[in-house]
Amino acid sequence: MSKPSLYLTTVLLAAMTTPALADNPKVALDVTIGGEPAGTITIELFADVVPKTAENFRALCTGEKGMGKSGKPLTYAGSPFHRIIPGFMIQGGDFTRGNGTGGESIYGEKFADENFELKHTEAGMLSMANAGPNTNGSQFFITVDATPWLDGKHVVFGKVVEGMDVVEAMEAQGSRSGGTKTEVVLSDCRAL
Repeated sequence: MSKPSLYLTTVLLAAMTTPALADNPKVALDVTIGGEPAGTITIELFADVVPKTAENFRALCTGEKGMGKSGKPLTYAGSPFHRIIPGFMIQGGDFTRGNGTGGESIYGEKFADENFELKHTEAGMLSMANAGPNTNGSQFFITVDATPWLDGKHVVFGKVVEGMDVVEAMEAQGSRSGGTKTEVVLSDCRAL
C-alpha cells in the first residue's frame, strides 16, 4: 500500500471509530437587582453527562416549548430568584408561583434524577433543586461555595463560565433565612 493510501485509510478509520466531540450548550441569564440590570451569567450545560436535565434547562431558557400544564409559559424569563443564602447558594426557577412552591419541567411536572456523576465541588455549580428523590421540575440553584453534602441528592448539570461577579452581587442580596433584601430577577435568558 502506498503512503498516501495508508494515510487516507488511517484517517478514514480514525474518523469512523472516534466519536464526534460535540460542544456542550451554553445559555445566558440576564439578571436584575432592585429592577436595575446587574449583568449576565453564562452557563455551560453538561449535556454530555446529563442530557435530559441539561435539555430541560436549555429549553426553559429559550421558551421554545410554549405553554405548560400549569397554564404558564415554559420559560425562566421574568422569574425571581426567591431564595438566596450567602455562603451557600442562589435558588430560582419557580416561574409558576415565584416563591419556591411551584415550577414545571418540559417533560411534565416532575422528572427523575438522571445521575449523580457530577459533584458540588466549587462555587458556580448549577444543580437541580428538588423536594426529594426524582422530583426535578424547573427549580435550580447556583452554588457560591463547595457544597459536598448535596452530592448524591441533587443533580449537578452545569457551571458558570462567565459572570461570577453577577452571582456575587446576587449573593449580597440574600440572608441566612433565604429571604432577599431586594427583588432579584432572571429578567431574560437565551441559548448561545
